[in-house]
Amino acid sequence: MKLYMTPGSCSTGIHILLEELGIPFEVYLVNLPAGDHRKPEYLAINPKSTIPALVRDDGSALTEFQAIAYWLARTYPKARLLPEDPEGAARVIEMLAYVVGTLHGQGFARIFTTESFTSNEAEHEAVRARGREIAERGFAIVNETLAGKDYVAGTFSIADAALFYTEFWADKLGLDLPGHCLAHYRRMLERPAVQRVLREEGYR
Repeated sequence: MKLYMTPGSCSTGIHILLEELGIPFEVYLVNLPAGDHRKPEYLAINPKSTIPALVRDDGSALTEFQAIAYWLARTYPKARLLPEDPEGAARVIEMLAYVVGTLHGQGFARIFTTESFTSNEAEHEAVRARGREIAERGFAIVNETLAGKDYVAGTFSIADAALFYTEFWADKLGLDLPGHCLAHYRRMLERPAVQRVLREEGYR
């Protein structure tokens, strides 16, 4: 398999899942600032021009963080990346959707891609401030969910890989994480697969 990703981005979460599974895969870097995601060769793989993209052994490409994470969990069930019971699985998907859709898509997106929310430079600081508010409120909600648990589902799951990349962003931006989120972040940093990924992506 081939993972098309950008170091330190949401694709880091998929990189972690692949390392956790211990399956063979190749990493292909997509330089977003250089516009690699808009080049014809990448658009042929992912017309959405987004990351991550996973090209599977049959040559087909899968995009969107949630879809890739779900496919990996169902394809490699022995790794127990998704609870078998409907309630547990639903709670993992619930967290996955909230982290990717709200924390990332509404909060951090305003901080990292401010210009996509307004073309008026005079409004950029207000947009970034709103992004921080959304992220802080999001982490407060996640914090309550994590109370009394080491991981989202009790044991490591695909939701934890998603939550980690937003916690990583918060750390790099100096955004304070509430207690349970901070404990989760530190716990994730102790996982060998996470340490390998961060080394490979140039962060450790």
